[in-house]
Amino acid sequence: MAFQLTSQYTPSGDQPGAIDQLVNAVNEGEKAQVLLGVTGSGKTFTIANVIQQVQRPTLILSHNKTLVAQLYGEFRQFFPENAVEYFVSYYDYYQP
Repeated sequence: MAFQLTSQYTPSGDQPGAIDQLVNAVNEGEKAQVLLGVTGSGKTFTIANVIQQVQRPTLILSHNKTLVAQLYGEFRQFFPENAVEYFVSYYDYYQP
């Protein structure tokens, strides 16, 4: 099933340029990328647009357990017809 973004918003400001750069890098085989932005700048929406354009399953990592739940909810809204899952580790630190 194709990744189909559902949103009432359209990319604005720096988002279209960031989307193009991220998509081009993925298409050129770049293995890892980082999207930087201040709180509330639309990073999640930007990445949702990238996912829709590249049509590839995506792993989103977060350093914060609270943010994971927020990201999960937002991506479920952006992709209601697609599988969106999350995993939270219950370990507070690495212990071999």
